[in-house]
Amino acid sequence: MTIIKKLIPDYIFEASWEVCNKVGGIYTVLSTRAHVLQTQFEDKIIFIGPDLWKGKNHPDFIESPSLFNAWKEYAGSKENLHVRIGRWNVPGNPIVVLVDFQVCFEQKNDLYASMWQQFGVDSLHAYGDYDESCIFAYATGLVIESFYTYFDLRKKKVVAHFNEWMLGMGALYIRSSVPSIATLFTTHATSIGRSIAGNGKPLYAYLNAYNGDQMAQELNMEAKHSVEKQAAWHVDCFTTVSDITARECEQLLDKKPDIVTPNGFEAGFIPTKRAYTVKREKAREKLIEVAGKLTGKTIRKDAFLLSTSGRYEYKNKGIDVFIAAIDKLRQYTFGKDIIAFILVPGWIKGARKDLHDRLTDTECSDKSLPNPYITHELYEPFSDKVSAYLNHLQFINSKDQEVSLIFVPSYLTGDDGIFNLPYYDLLAGMDLTVYPSYYEPWGYTPLESIAFSIPTITTNLAGFGLWAKQEKEAGEGINSGVEVIERTDDNYLEVTEKTASVIASYIRQSSTAINRSRKAASERSEHALWNHFISYYLEAYHIALQQAKGRKK
Repeated sequence: MTIIKKLIPDYIFEASWEVCNKVGGIYTVLSTRAHVLQTQFEDKIIFIGPDLWKGKNHPDFIESPSLFNAWKEYAGSKENLHVRIGRWNVPGNPIVVLVDFQVCFEQKNDLYASMWQQFGVDSLHAYGDYDESCIFAYATGLVIESFYTYFDLRKKKVVAHFNEWMLGMGALYIRSSVPSIATLFTTHATSIGRSIAGNGKPLYAYLNAYNGDQMAQELNMEAKHSVEKQAAWHVDCFTTVSDITARECEQLLDKKPDIVTPNGFEAGFIPTKRAYTVKREKAREKLIEVAGKLTGKTIRKDAFLLSTSGRYEYKNKGIDVFIAAIDKLRQYTFGKDIIAFILVPGWIKGARKDLHDRLTDTECSDKSLPNPYITHELYEPFSDKVSAYLNHLQFINSKDQEVSLIFVPSYLTGDDGIFNLPYYDLLAGMDLTVYPSYYEPWGYTPLESIAFSIPTITTNLAGFGLWAKQEKEAGEGINSGVEVIERTDDNYLEVTEKTASVIASYIRQSSTAINRSRKAASERSEHALWNHFISYYLEAYHIALQQAKGRKK
């Protein structure tokens, strides 16, 4: 039997719109994976992101003027490529190149014409963030090409990894201009699949009947779908993050991924035992204080705290189910305060002044503030779906009810004006999290939750939920750390009832049982550390290098 020796890259370039730019889950994928890659490849892994801060103080980026300084000056003076080079302020501190891509807009028409002629990418119906994303992707390709040429890496094994449709043109540019570089493209969620689900169409029951090109035309997604599809088809290794998204890719992009690369987590993000206890106590104190000041209630320290969080996708993330399930909890009697939080950033003006003033006032008030279910001021409260549903359910958090529901529509970066604690610090204060997703290619939020010893509820329509179901030796149900609820296109009411039932049952458990569940959650998260999952990426690099072997520039 012939044993094939794995090809290991000498250099890895990885590009994403979310490098040093926290927008969604891809930031977490890259920033947590950075440590294990840096350990294995030590400064031969170079991340590339957009320079959106333009020289201002950047909390995620530590500039290092000495890093590749000669190349940086050459690229700027000879190639009109302006970059800043430094390190990402995350565990591992990998090298990062931030690109000022604005100058490349001058080449937009020529770029789109070239992409059409070479790969059939249809940019004719582009709108919204398409231009900005594709020009950044192109600039990324130019940067990789410049670095490769300047340091003469022709005899090295080099891979370039591009994330999401936004970087598709970067992958295609490298494939065309520097074919000796092995290319990878990862779709974390297909643009057309997300659009189908977001537009209220049944994605799963009719998945096998959908034609991606036809649906892109119907939903005005032709440009994004086109660049994503062509990138998937023309790179050396096409990957996605879960089996559920792999099926979606095969149907909607007409391309089966070469390998599934599931998302892991980095243990270095979890505080040590003593630090964790301090953070948990501080978070609970702040969460209870804000809830009390907002509602005028006197909330006991043993209150049960739960939350949902993530991107503001009302149906896809199951925010509607979460609210409906919490509403059903009002039918129960628990003998303690129950406070549920929706930690989902919306379009806000800033912190509520009346709440901020009450938090800084030493005097107590037993009167609720107006709209005692929201912590920040929205620009358009009447068109906000969460606010509308809370008003419809008359969720006024009255004193005669044990259950309160509070909407926190702000990015939790530690300076929101109300909590002033980052998301992970607040997460540590929760007793339970709930993510009843309808469309969730992976699901970092439930994984983060169990990593912080917080049991979680998710669904079988999340990649993480499917992974948890496959971990049979870890057990099933909330006492195993993860409750996976079966969800389909049309069982909304059943999912709501089941979610409420699991929450109610868990609240009533003894402190001993809850502590066992917390321990089980933490132990289960260790199965998803990057130390285990990085092997899938090493295989993906091998596949790409094998495909590119022998190609010359």
